Amino acid sequence: MIFSFRKVTLIAAAVVVMGGLLVACKKDDAVGTPIPAAGLMVFNLAPDQDAVGFALSGNIINNTPLSYTSYNGFYQNIYTGSREIEVFGFMDSVFASSSFNFENNTQYSLFLTGNNGKYQAITVEDALDSNATADKAWVRYINAIPDSSAPQVKISAGGTSVVDESAAFNLVTPFTPVDGGDVTISVNNSDDIAAGRTIQLSNGKAYTVLLVGVPGATDETKKVQIRFIENGTIPSAVTDK
Repeated sequence: MIFSFRKVTLIAAAVVVMGGLLVACKKDDAVGTPIPAAGLMVFNLAPDQDAVGFALSGNIINNTPLSYTSYNGFYQNIYTGSREIEVFGFMDSVFASSSFNFENNTQYSLFLTGNNGKYQAITVEDALDSNATADKAWVRYINAIPDSSAPQVKISAGGTSVVDESAAFNLVTPFTPVDGGDVTISVNNSDDIAAGRTIQLSNGKAYTVLLVGVPGATDETKKVQIRFIENGTIPSAVTDK
């Protein structure tokens, strides 16, 4: 299938018109019927792909190309059910595809990973433990460094080790509670992968750490590095306010 960012303006306009029609049709209804929807964040973690688009069942979901290490910034509403996922480049050709069943009122992340002509579209549910509380920060990571050595990933908070494990390429871990404040993260394989960073996390929020880059690269934009994004606020943190 061929996609083009040039089509996005027309698609967006059509969505606005359809939305208006849906609202108009329901003005006389005593009770509106909510349309099932899920939330989706999309990430471009492929070092050699500078402008990518994502499509679900043939519909483009990001109206501007995502550069390397960027993401759409929020959970975008999408239709539920089994959806075909396709990732395409600036020249419109699809180079990664998969499928996933999206459930109602559930949030997900979709990561493009890989390098040098080999890519994967990985979707995970962004689920917290049912007992998640706002007195902790919740953090997970994805190892998007294209390498087979399974580097060691360490995370510590408040002087306490929280994670110390080898991480295969494309591993996405569950959210883990840590004390808010300074959180130290490192990834190392004693060879061509070595990066460390201390980040500031807040209790009551969830975060995803992005381990990215090309092993051995010297280019500042492509070398192994540690980034992170905030997924959102723990529901109980909102309730407590």
